[in-house]
Amino acid sequence: MKRVLLRILGAGVVVFAVIQFVRPGIPQPAVAVAATAAAAAAEIDAPPEVRAVLRKDCYNCHSDEHRLAWFDELQPAYWLVRKDILDARARLNFSTIGAKPEAAQKGALYEAVAMMMLGAMPLPRYTLLHSESKVSAEDLETLKKYLSPWSSPIPQAAAGGASSAEEQPLPVAAKVDQARPAPNGLPYDGSWIHWKLLAVTDRGDNRQFRMILGNDIAVTAAREGKVSPWPEGARFAKAAWFEEQTPDGLIVPKKFWQVELMVKGAEQYQATEGWGWGRWRGLELMPYGKDATFVNECTGCHQPLRGNDYVYTIPFSASGATVSREREVLNNRAVAYPKGTPFDPLRWTPITVYTDSRKATISVLFAREAEKVGGGSSSAASANAGDRADLALVTWTERDDPHWFGARMPDKVISVEAVHVNQGHAEYQSFSAAGSAAGDASAAAAAERSRFISRLRAVQVPELAR
Repeated sequence: MKRVLLRILGAGVVVFAVIQFVRPGIPQPAVAVAATAAAAAAEIDAPPEVRAVLRKDCYNCHSDEHRLAWFDELQPAYWLVRKDILDARARLNFSTIGAKPEAAQKGALYEAVAMMMLGAMPLPRYTLLHSESKVSAEDLETLKKYLSPWSSPIPQAAAGGASSAEEQPLPVAAKVDQARPAPNGLPYDGSWIHWKLLAVTDRGDNRQFRMILGNDIAVTAAREGKVSPWPEGARFAKAAWFEEQTPDGLIVPKKFWQVELMVKGAEQYQATEGWGWGRWRGLELMPYGKDATFVNECTGCHQPLRGNDYVYTIPFSASGATVSREREVLNNRAVAYPKGTPFDPLRWTPITVYTDSRKATISVLFAREAEKVGGGSSSAASANAGDRADLALVTWTERDDPHWFGARMPDKVISVEAVHVNQGHAEYQSFSAAGSAAGDASAAAAAERSRFISRLRAVQVPELAR
């Protein structure tokens, strides 16, 4: 027995010695070899203290300046570290990102901070032997302070326009005859404009509003708290609009930017974490990505949420279900409507969204019988049903989105306001967190709120020719 063990040990030593010579190189581009002015210019454009944090915590993998410890040089550790470095560079390279626009550089940093906050970066297995790459609370605060998502300026509404969210309609592009599939073959699903609201976010990192809508399967799953995992056939649409600020201080949606689709199919999309992914830009619905590899951006970004079935969205849900997982998965507080509210606005169709930064609130307007989200109509009432409209404006306080640095989401309900418009006559009711306030408003105040709500500008959306 002893002889057999010695032979096995000897064979192991021989194999270990042999594999030391199987050593594929790690590309070392000129930017890392020659510290030229051009090379320096290719680095991220950020203050010295920010670059110092990135150099200490990130450059070992996310740059062309890798530094291997002595134990990294030994096989098979070398193969693993080499793969980590090449994968990291492909995702984000701080040695070359300086060639991109400033907005793209900051966007990469926002994602990096979100990954750090979620515990996904640096890779836990990497920090086991590379403790110097762990991101301290102080380092993270340095990056957050530099990004300061809510300090960036917001475009102002054009001079001479309306003074509030009640602006004239945005121009609507010609209807698209047919939207091409995403490069991975996922077809565009234009029915998303009929879906119901699952969540909404105010993005300070890129000054956009995002509405996350779901098909009937997704909405039912959210309402019942059955999102662990999401059921087969669930579909999400994340639609984005740029923001602008009106003279009276409201932040409102402006130009439509893009819509992203996620389609659940565990077997069909097994290679991409059980989801089909696609993104279409602009009113022309141009598919995003040069080829099918664009999906790597999607799966790479969503990897930290694998415990949430790869879904960042924390959907509205009154189920009260307790999902025993590592992260928050249901937004129960946002559906605790004031006592006496006679309807559920989330069963209606979202028309527009706005925030009031002075009050730290976010509001979504819903319509009972709307055919679709928005559409560029001059007002919510006309987007709804011509001379008849049932509208509901829900206002929440905002809180930070725990899944994404730089985003805010609805928290506690402040009020629900309802307007019934019929042949030019409006009936107004309001329900507040302090209790039902129906009929308490003065006639003048009720008329002013009815006018404001009925004239809110619907969001702009792409349309397919029928």
